[in-house]
Amino acid sequence: MTTPAPITLADLARIAAFAELPTATLQWLADHGERRTFAPNEVVLQPGDEAEFMVALLRGSLQFYLMRNGNREPAFRIEAGQISGVLPYSRLRIIQAQGVAVGETETFLLHRNLFPELEQVSPELVQHLVGLMSDRARQEARIQERDDKLRALGKLSAGLAHELNNPAAAIMRATENLATLLQAKPALLLEFVRHCPSPEVLQALAGLATGPVAAVPPTQSALARADAEDELADWLETQGIPDGYQLAGGLLDAGLTLSQLEPVVADLPEPARPAALNWLEGQLTTRRLVLDVQEAGSRITTLVANVKTYSHMDRGSNFAPLDVHDGLESTLNIMSYCLREEKISVVRDYAPTLPPVRGQVSSLNQVWTNLLDNAIDALPPGGEITVRTRQEGDFVRVFIIDNGPGIPPEVLPRIMEPFYTTKPAGEGTGLGLDIALRIVEQHGGRLEVQSVPGRTEFGVWLPVIGRN
Repeated sequence: MTTPAPITLADLARIAAFAELPTATLQWLADHGERRTFAPNEVVLQPGDEAEFMVALLRGSLQFYLMRNGNREPAFRIEAGQISGVLPYSRLRIIQAQGVAVGETETFLLHRNLFPELEQVSPELVQHLVGLMSDRARQEARIQERDDKLRALGKLSAGLAHELNNPAAAIMRATENLATLLQAKPALLLEFVRHCPSPEVLQALAGLATGPVAAVPPTQSALARADAEDELADWLETQGIPDGYQLAGGLLDAGLTLSQLEPVVADLPEPARPAALNWLEGQLTTRRLVLDVQEAGSRITTLVANVKTYSHMDRGSNFAPLDVHDGLESTLNIMSYCLREEKISVVRDYAPTLPPVRGQVSSLNQVWTNLLDNAIDALPPGGEITVRTRQEGDFVRVFIIDNGPGIPPEVLPRIMEPFYTTKPAGEGTGLGLDIALRIVEQHGGRLEVQSVPGRTEFGVWLPVIGRN
């Protein structure tokens, strides 16, 4: 940083917001502000710095970057003639982005302590600067909403890939086993019928093969299961099957017992018994694998339906009657991978019935996502989140409760202020709760928070349809 030259009225006139100001106002700005000059690539503002100055660019550019997960991401740029930094009535206290000079850069700085005096000197300029601040806040809110959606999409993609991998892998394993079993079936059937069993015996065996098959093996203790498997394997070996253990597990998993098998097999010609039992076990295992494929396919269908509900893909952007539980469930399912990764348990305490509310699915799901994200961030591994719903008069209430350390009393009154964050610089913009609050208010509701150590509760009020 070089030694600054005095500010001139011509310098200030190059700032768009100052261009039509009276000479007396420009002179006051020149007398109370200061010039600073920066070399190319010099850091002008650093995340975590106290936000003290209004910054007007006399020459050059300032590129701002957000620091996320140790990476520097471009955010926005201001050019010569534009204003950034703190503006009158701004709540910004801590710099959130890194500002870097692009080329030789000169700035005009005015300390925020001088804003009350500036309002006396030029209320018109202060009003104009407040308008700029409002425009900037709206722009930053839009950017934050976009970034939140992109981050949610990133989490959704990672979680969805993980969730889809399990049922997809189950389908692959099942189809590989099915291919092996189906290839062996014709030879076993030929070997079986070669011994000309009677139609009655065939019917009895077919009855075992087509009876109910449990999707999950019958529940037994480990000791009882081992005893049953030993007994059945020994009996299978007496029927001419060299290694009875190869079939015993599959027959037991299908729910068959020795008492069911013995009378049917006793009527079979002895040479046909190995082929018949192998065919029976293969038939039952095939049916169980088909159930596995159906269950895995159903899981994939459910995941796709959750994504569809979460992202609101099948509806327009208009308000419509909504079931709050559907939105909560789709959001929890989408976030299930993140919850499991952090070993966080979820307790659902839902009202048995709730009237519909009128709203936008995607917007309300963003509220649930923001509140659950905050709870996850606040909790150590092994924490607990309770999602509770109740009807209170003409409102549906949704509570997101965590048993984390709580919000400090000095922070609680400001927790929903825009740009206020307790996270380290670069890790949070302070707009998540502000966005959630605005969405809830757009739905005619309100968002409240209560917190003590061991319990933080965010409560959302949403009016039911038909409320006057």
